[in-house]
Amino acid sequence: MKPVRVADYIELAESTLAGDVLGYVAGGSGAEWTLRRNHTAYADLRLRPRALVDVEHCATGTTLLGTDLAAPLGVAPMAYHRLVHPDGELATVRAAGAAGALFVAGMFASTDLAEIAAAATGPLWMQLYWLRDRGALLDLVGRAEAAGYGALVLTVDTPRVARRFRDLRSGFTLPPDVRAVNVDPALMAASHVTEAGTSAIERHSRERFDPTITWSDLSWLRERSTLPLVLKGIMTAEDAELAVEHGVDGIVVSNHGGRQLDGAPATVEVLPGIVDAVHGRMPVLVDGGVRTGTDVLKALALGADTVLIGRPVLYGLAHSGAEGALDVLTLLRDELTEAMALTGRTALARVDRTILA
Repeated sequence: MKPVRVADYIELAESTLAGDVLGYVAGGSGAEWTLRRNHTAYADLRLRPRALVDVEHCATGTTLLGTDLAAPLGVAPMAYHRLVHPDGELATVRAAGAAGALFVAGMFASTDLAEIAAAATGPLWMQLYWLRDRGALLDLVGRAEAAGYGALVLTVDTPRVARRFRDLRSGFTLPPDVRAVNVDPALMAASHVTEAGTSAIERHSRERFDPTITWSDLSWLRERSTLPLVLKGIMTAEDAELAVEHGVDGIVVSNHGGRQLDGAPATVEVLPGIVDAVHGRMPVLVDGGVRTGTDVLKALALGADTVLIGRPVLYGLAHSGAEGALDVLTLLRDELTEAMALTGRTALARVDRTILA
């Protein structure tokens, strides 16, 4: 039977993916409190239905950093799509394009960034981690710019990668046929070395990520690229204010899908305060825990400009490649349109906090 909701794809992935791969994709840090809270916080929010409004046409189109989207949706940056399907990022970028959604390619994509760009039919951004090897970082930035990527998304919540017990128990290691093909193999070697009771991903990140960077380092990157810079991993109004002060072009409210500081609040819980702090001076995106179109509407009501979807896209990819990933995005867009109609909102500009009980 064809899945009819995102939760169906999740259940199918849980029954079909290899245990260590599922643990890597689905798992969080620590006791996974934040991982769970990302989802349950949406359930705590209530929507107010409205009556006798002409909702025959509900428009979901929007603009993000000057680029048109068919709906305020995007694919969050995630590594190694080929872990769950051989078509990998080529399938997910095609799905995003068909859905009119943003696609954010991960630095550790398992497909060449130029090939991803060639397959893209919609807006395309590039995610980065700040490496100790700044030459390698700049090489990737230059190649992304040359390939036509529209923005850089710097992940700022990983000065060190938190302990993820599912990966430690499985001794998670990348298989030989799945590699971060856009990064020098010498820099990625540790991610392919198996050690019992350790995670190769965690070990690699501690070797290669630079934990010393501060706000003052952002100017170094901005001077070396003409692309807009978006910071991913902002969870406080204070850091949002600093992002504005440092001339950043956008932020993503994100707790890394519950994979970093366990005990941090859900992204949707801190979203309103961050939106208020930014006060319209830059786009605010959000990710984490979205499973339905009503979740999307709640995030938009609290001020998000665009909602990024992570794991559900991978679950759709695992099920049926590009078709499954597209279906996940289509389900969310259709459910968003339905929820807009039932709350009496015919355009995104009319979605605000009064929609919430």
